Amino acid sequence: MHSKQNVVTIKQNKNLLPQKLFNNAYAYQISPCDTALLEMSIYLSQAVLLEVCTHPKPGLVTRKSMGSHTDMSVLTFAMSSAILSKAFFDLQKMGMAASGSAKDLMSQIRVYGVQAEQKLLKATKGVNTQRGILFSGGILSAASGYAVSRDIKCHDVLAVVRQMARGIVREELENKFVSQKKLTAGEVLYQNYGIKGIRGEVELGFPSVTGKGIPALEEAFAKGVSLNDALVHGLISLMTVVEDSNIIWRTNIRTAKKVKQVASDIIAEGSIFSKQGREAITNACKSFEKYNISPGGSADLLSVTIALYLLKYKEFPVKIL
Repeated sequence: MHSKQNVVTIKQNKNLLPQKLFNNAYAYQISPCDTALLEMSIYLSQAVLLEVCTHPKPGLVTRKSMGSHTDMSVLTFAMSSAILSKAFFDLQKMGMAASGSAKDLMSQIRVYGVQAEQKLLKATKGVNTQRGILFSGGILSAASGYAVSRDIKCHDVLAVVRQMARGIVREELENKFVSQKKLTAGEVLYQNYGIKGIRGEVELGFPSVTGKGIPALEEAFAKGVSLNDALVHGLISLMTVVEDSNIIWRTNIRTAKKVKQVASDIIAEGSIFSKQGREAITNACKSFEKYNISPGGSADLLSVTIALYLLKYKEFPVKIL
């Protein structure tokens, strides 16, 4: 039950809701926690910008490096991030307006996602920068809107994600065995290696994020490091467990296993918190660039980690420097 002091009526938050949705007059009162769900599209927009700016990140684009890429830089991400921000907002509204089940909502947003993906590619002149986070962040945005309209609390939003994505691996990967159309990278990797990639993550409600990403940020902030360094630690921690289809596609499954070990070794050396750990991260950056390794799947999940951290805590406990 909400306390009278903490309850915020829907009328008091009229400015937070699209006018069309407000006119439908959801007949319930929203708590501060529910209000935070309305910020998910903003949290995700902040997250994708923070992720790309974080430095150093082995093999990945940062504010200071192109990583293992020759066709993209932080400027490319600036172009696509603006498209993502609009998409996250639209998808959150779609979730709020949904009248069917969470599974029905998934089908609806996939149609929108195809259109948004084309806009992303147009903005970057065909370079694939952030299609992965469009998928995972888009689902999270829609789930948050869906949760708000049904008085589902913040801590249950990942249950909505699981409901939306239920059966997605079977439907979109297993069933492709009999498809005659050209397979996507994710479908090829599943067929050859059983790699579930980001579909597996969302179907289970982002276990890498809840098990590694968020605890890593909490650990880093508890040790008093900067926002940038906390995010580096979050990425390295994710890399120890993420089934990163981007690495496998660019290299091979053996390399992907080695990357997990490299990340685990960095953690063992002290990660961002020690001189040895920082040196290990620097060495990983050089090695990844040499061998064309880019843990893009982990980078996308770092963005999800940042957004869910902000949903939980509302702000970072350090300066934004």
